[in-house]
Amino acid sequence: MNPQRAAWLFLAPALLVLGLFFLLPVIAALALSLTDYDLYALADIRDLRFVALGNYWELLHRPLFWSALGHTLYFVLVGVPLSIVASLGAALLLNSPLARCKPLFRTALFAPVVTTVVAVAVIWRYLFNTKYGLANYALGGLGIHPVDWLGDPRWAMPTIILFAVWKNFGYNMIIFLAALQAIPADLYEAARIDGASPLRQFRHITLPMLGPTLLMVGILTVSGYFQLFAEPFVMTEGGPLQSTTSVLYLMYEEGFKWWNLGSASAVAFLLFLIMFAVTAVMLRVARRGGEA
Repeated sequence: MNPQRAAWLFLAPALLVLGLFFLLPVIAALALSLTDYDLYALADIRDLRFVALGNYWELLHRPLFWSALGHTLYFVLVGVPLSIVASLGAALLLNSPLARCKPLFRTALFAPVVTTVVAVAVIWRYLFNTKYGLANYALGGLGIHPVDWLGDPRWAMPTIILFAVWKNFGYNMIIFLAALQAIPADLYEAARIDGASPLRQFRHITLPMLGPTLLMVGILTVSGYFQLFAEPFVMTEGGPLQSTTSVLYLMYEEGFKWWNLGSASAVAFLLFLIMFAVTAVMLRVARRGGEA
């Protein structure tokens, strides 16, 4: 058998699954975003109308969409650096020769990643409860008045960011740990012989060698944080005063609360375009930095 034909034969099952469960739904959602598909069209397909880019135009003129986008950008701009710093710090500690019980701590730090987000979000909601949460109990012991963590618009999003960083940093930690272990030990030995301090070793050896890994982790984390939904859905339900309503949460409400499926599909593709643009900028900046 022709090797090329045999390769396509082996790839066919995977391509079929991708086509049925990824490509086809994406094409269907794109088609929906160009219509006014709603509850009336769901009841009678004859009520369906083609509106072209009308859904996109309407969304761009809705203050709620821009508010949700602002909340999402705030979550990304604050949460992504915190998550990367926490991941890299934990990986450096675990990679240190002074660390003990490494398998235990590696498992403990990675455990939040594999736990169900809804379950741990419910637990965090009780931990930050205004009346009987452990967070306010600790503040009370310090003589500080209780904080309405999830009921105050000033504190709701920072609390969700803190939860997301705790929940997700372990995944990037494992990636950083693998990258750190791949750096040749001879480089650090030569640096120590030349009298380089640990800080200079980190700056001139560790960070440059981690460059490609940092880029990959950054892109993965940004794309994941742009898809903020489960945390506000469970912990605040988009409140208070819609201060934690994200773009994905807005899409959920449009599609499954108000049954404006055409508008919800348009929200999804606008979010995709934003994520694509941000990723392209990150790749371009990284390429220029590599050329310099």
